Amino acid sequence: MVIDVNNETPAKASDAGKAGTRKIKSGVAKSAPVPKPKTAVSRTAKPAAKAKVVKTPREPSATTVSRRMRLVEGKRTAILEAALEIFSRFGLHGTSLDQVASMADVSKTNLLYYFSSKEELYISVLRQLLEVWLLPLRGFSVDQDPVQAISEYIRVKLELSRDHPAESRLFCLEIIQGAPLLLTELEQPLRDIVEAKVAVIQAWIDAGKLAPIEPHHLIFSLWATTQHYADFRAQIDAVTGKTLNDPLFFNEVLENLQALILNGIRPR
Repeated sequence: MVIDVNNETPAKASDAGKAGTRKIKSGVAKSAPVPKPKTAVSRTAKPAAKAKVVKTPREPSATTVSRRMRLVEGKRTAILEAALEIFSRFGLHGTSLDQVASMADVSKTNLLYYFSSKEELYISVLRQLLEVWLLPLRGFSVDQDPVQAISEYIRVKLELSRDHPAESRLFCLEIIQGAPLLLTELEQPLRDIVEAKVAVIQAWIDAGKLAPIEPHHLIFSLWATTQHYADFRAQIDAVTGKTLNDPLFFNEVLENLQALILNGIRPR
């Protein structure tokens, strides 16, 4: 046992031990708390998104395409026929697209789908009738008998005047006005066809099959005499009380025109 020299109560060993322990404890640094390991949370995996299926448009059948084409062509034809009727009566400037659409039984919007303007519609009508008007002339060929070929041409042209008077009147109106919208067609396709047929007529003349005439004037005379019955139909009806729709009058006109023209161009 340890005796304190200052006559103090001797310290107990247990107290000393406690003090030492306190000294040791106070000298030990507190360590940082160790984080607890995170428990992995089990998540249910989402199913992968399905890829979008792009549907390929089905090709229309041949029957469907054919039906659509007939509908389109039918509507276009109806518009052209209505336009011809109104243009031949009132001319380009006196006609409106609303009038044409109403007669064709289509909306104005639908009409503009086929023809973007009144001028385009007008030119389309003129081109169509010019093609019809020139078709018989295209048939002239050097190997034909000229009298027979021209005789048949007169008959076909007279039939066109009877069956398509509106086309003839419209063409006449355009020409009288100086052909402002048809001049290009007249200067190229028409001139080319006429010059080709002038060469055919000249070949007939050179071969002694026709009298020596100027071919251009023969063609102009054929046009003038036959189309007169369409362009001046009202005048002929007023004078004779007849039109080409009368079969007897049609034959009378045909025989007289053939005689007048053919007797003037036969070889002498």
